[in-house]
Amino acid sequence: MPIRHIRQLRDRVPTMHQRLMLLCLLSISVLMVWPQQKQQQNLGVVPLVLGLGLQHGPAQLQQFPVTEITEWLYSKTQTTPPEDPYVKVYNIESGDSLSRIFARYGLNYQTVQQVMAADESLLALDVLRPGNRLTLQLDDDGQLQSMELYVHAGKKVLYKREAPDEFSYQELLDEGIWQNTILVGEVFGSFYASAQRAGLNDADIYNINQLFKDRINFARDIQAGAQFQVLRSENYVGEESTGQSRIEGIRILNRRQTLSAFMHDDGQYYDANGDSLERAFSRYPLNNQVRVSSHFNPRRLHPITKRVSPHNGTDFPLPVGTPVIAPADGVVTRIENHPFAGKYIEIQHFGNYKTRYLHLSRFMVQRGQRVTRGQRIALSGNTGRSTGPHLHYELHVNNRPVNPMSAHIPLARPVPAESKAAFAARVKQLTAQMEQQTLLAKQQSGEQEVAD
Repeated sequence: MPIRHIRQLRDRVPTMHQRLMLLCLLSISVLMVWPQQKQQQNLGVVPLVLGLGLQHGPAQLQQFPVTEITEWLYSKTQTTPPEDPYVKVYNIESGDSLSRIFARYGLNYQTVQQVMAADESLLALDVLRPGNRLTLQLDDDGQLQSMELYVHAGKKVLYKREAPDEFSYQELLDEGIWQNTILVGEVFGSFYASAQRAGLNDADIYNINQLFKDRINFARDIQAGAQFQVLRSENYVGEESTGQSRIEGIRILNRRQTLSAFMHDDGQYYDANGDSLERAFSRYPLNNQVRVSSHFNPRRLHPITKRVSPHNGTDFPLPVGTPVIAPADGVVTRIENHPFAGKYIEIQHFGNYKTRYLHLSRFMVQRGQRVTRGQRIALSGNTGRSTGPHLHYELHVNNRPVNPMSAHIPLARPVPAESKAAFAARVKQLTAQMEQQTLLAKQQSGEQEVAD
């Protein structure tokens, strides 16, 4: 019964005793239509209404909010809309895999293979993490028609069925905005622990160590009381953080020594004088320059499926067992064996650079291991879906694949002459902001000591 009809019926009842009777009847109606499992929780509805009538006389009951009771009773008859049987939403938990999730919803391993084949160029599904979310759209037969992977607020990937045995993917990206925060602190104990207390995470601390590793030994040379000032930028889409952050500026004041690093518009780091802090990045991940058999091409026609499939890297034809080397210093973040990409490695380098190496035959490093430029990391191979022995090499800048043969890479050169004045002005501005934040932190610390 719509709420407006209940109100009309209530207004036509002339006396309080008759109104009380109406409420009792409504209460009984609620129990009749309310789901069986909910009745035990709501058996107090009728006694509540009767108790009000017995406790209060007609005069007092005249002032009782009958409208609120009738509306409350009506609300109890409303049930939650049934879940859409064609849409399944799953929040990723630690240890989850795509095959395990698909089996949960009755999807066979063939469907897993089809989706992973579409993901070969992106490899977004290979490492599912808590915080990720999958939304599956099924048809009348319970077959998967599309799937959305929520990575973070700024990145989603849509996988869509294009044929009975094939899916495609589309990245849905939102650049969001970057918000700056200045974090300051003093070193007491280790630099690592002091930086954590100031609010820096492990990735931030690693990047700082990489920037200055040729100039200072953080375990031995940082003195107690040394100050550090860090400008960190965090990415937001609306009010939601994407979890992405980057160091845009840092100063370490250690006795008479001042170390500084500032990110320029080209994504590279320079000290306050404009001299590069980057170590040179090799163009090839090999000891010798070799020919390219397949170039970077976002619109490439796949040689096996004959459909447009992005080729996010460069292929080098190599005999199985050819040494593959790291083109720059970094940390190994992935070592996986993918059914289509084969054995592959991913390395996070300083700043915003990342590289991938696919179709390997043997790993020579471990996940979490630090590597240096020129170090052997693997042997080339022919694993996964491959037309022949080769190395597929990818370079990512700011989490986007770029052409490794033509992209701008660090070459350890100073700030270009045409932008040196703008860089110097920005360094001056950021330094002033860092000093101001340090002074404010000291004042707040002094006030806290007085209060204690």
